[in-house]
Amino acid sequence: MSKNIVIIGGGIVGLSTAYFLLKEGHQVTVIDKSDITSGASFVNAGYITPSHIIPLASPGMIRTGLKMMFNSATPFYMKPRLDWDFIKWSWYFHKSSTAEKVERAIPVIKDINIISRELYTDIKSSGDLGEFQLERKGLLMLYKTEASYEHEAEVAQKASFLGLEVKELNKSELKQIEPDIKIDAKGAIHYKCDGHTTPTEFMPKMVAYLKGAGVTIKTNEAVLDMKVSGGKVSEVKSHKQVYTPDEVVLAAGSWSGELSKKLNLKLPLQAGKGYRINVARETGISIPAILMEAKMAVTPMKGFTRFAGTMEFSGINTKIRKERVHAIANGAKSFYPDLEIHREEIDRAQTGMRPVSPDGLPYIGKSDTYNNLTIATGHAMMGWSLGPATGKLVSEIIDGKRTSMSIDAFLPSRKFT
Repeated sequence: MSKNIVIIGGGIVGLSTAYFLLKEGHQVTVIDKSDITSGASFVNAGYITPSHIIPLASPGMIRTGLKMMFNSATPFYMKPRLDWDFIKWSWYFHKSSTAEKVERAIPVIKDINIISRELYTDIKSSGDLGEFQLERKGLLMLYKTEASYEHEAEVAQKASFLGLEVKELNKSELKQIEPDIKIDAKGAIHYKCDGHTTPTEFMPKMVAYLKGAGVTIKTNEAVLDMKVSGGKVSEVKSHKQVYTPDEVVLAAGSWSGELSKKLNLKLPLQAGKGYRINVARETGISIPAILMEAKMAVTPMKGFTRFAGTMEFSGINTKIRKERVHAIANGAKSFYPDLEIHREEIDRAQTGMRPVSPDGLPYIGKSDTYNNLTIATGHAMMGWSLGPATGKLVSEIIDGKRTSMSIDAFLPSRKFT
């Protein structure tokens, strides 16, 4: 039976959810406070990453954050502040950062990434969006030190055990597959299982398709409140109008935590800010890479190469810290010594907020409190990779179908103590 569904949030998760709900015959409205041309879904590295099997909440991360707390140029920066929500989230993050919990998360992260990778392929094969970049060149984990190699080799062993395609490359082999750019690295671990896209190409094409297929997309419209009655969300109120949906999907990214408070829900969530620099000239880089010691990503996209990274916990804000942008440029130079990122390219850097749950796993599932509310947020650095899988899972949840995988690890009601 067709339902009237309101999706709050027009990022990759919200639009993917609209796509799969539309395919099931529902009437869908997407509401976003922006014009859907910027933010985390546009400035990310574009990775589709089954290889990213380790959640952000892993042993040692809080200690790393505390060490870097007073240096805003570091890759993992937690701005000191008296914010009770942040303090609680930090405690939950600490409690989640155990070896046992990471081991439980690894196969779950792999499974949802594999589902999403195949759904990206299905979307392209459908022709709905027309032509868009979707390549499967894998991902290079470039390292300079033995310590970095040993760390990643351990991850690679786990990935290989799970059936993912992994290969170790020495300096000579690295040169063979990346011949057009000088790389200052001892070697690389090549995750052949990974793919990449150009988000600034994919997102407008998805918006255009959804509009043409009958989805209503409301931009520059902020949701201000929600009314509840009889155990349901009965109204969604924006500053422009009131909606009376059958079902509501909360997919507002880093703003989901604040919106959940309007329903008296506890959804621990913090905004993890990332940055990107685009270089719209030939770099010679043809394969996506993580520069391990610099803790940043490099992606050859359609028409430019993107250098992206950092995780900054400083609340929801769009302030660009120049020292963090320069750290990305310097990190790129350290691995690609012949590459110069120009001042004007640095000056055009952009930022986006990633929604981060305390355990690094997304929230995907029905609310325990309101039976017509489904939550889909908290994907941390895997939002782009997991967008289609999340959209598919949400459509299955709303339709009461058996989900493509178990969502127990993603339930919004899970405890972090």
